[in-house]
Amino acid sequence: MSSDESASTPLHAAQVSFSKLQRQYQQTLDRWTPHVLQRWLATLGLLALFMLRIVLSQGWYIVCYGLAIYLLNLLLAFLQPKFDPSLQDDLLADEIEEGGSEQNVPVLPSQRDDEFRPFVRRLPEWQFWLSSTRATLISLFCTSSEIFDVPVYWPILVVYFCVLFALTMRRQIQHMIKYKYIPFDIGRKARYGGSK
Repeated sequence: MSSDESASTPLHAAQVSFSKLQRQYQQTLDRWTPHVLQRWLATLGLLALFMLRIVLSQGWYIVCYGLAIYLLNLLLAFLQPKFDPSLQDDLLADEIEEGGSEQNVPVLPSQRDDEFRPFVRRLPEWQFWLSSTRATLISLFCTSSEIFDVPVYWPILVVYFCVLFALTMRRQIQHMIKYKYIPFDIGRKARYGGSK
């Protein structure tokens, strides 16, 4: 088979089309990257559309619950540091229990005059937004099929989600207080190189 014949096969044509679509999708995402507020407003609009669909149709509560749990999971990953200090404390305790000395284990700075450590998220904002938007779009798609409209008593799901949210956020806030970190940039941002 010659190279001309292999280039004209349906499989090759599909691969070329798929590759072109992937590049266009990536270019679109790259164009949206700097527009943080607009991206989140669009996602909130999609969430409002989804909630309107749920309320008006009075169905697909299990899809809504699944989306809420997934978004809570993403929020927690967004609020947590990439390098969790509680895990480092556990590793230090394990090292001491195994007979190692405290001097051999590197410890991160914990005092005000120690080295500055910026807050690095476990889930970056971009990934948080992209995953949230994709999940909302998938959930909207799921509401177009009766297969996903499982009959459930929705008040139980709402109460369970509220309890889960409250307990999880309480634990996260206690973790933030214990290890003295704030996952947001609060205060004035320094500007360099500009005229006054």
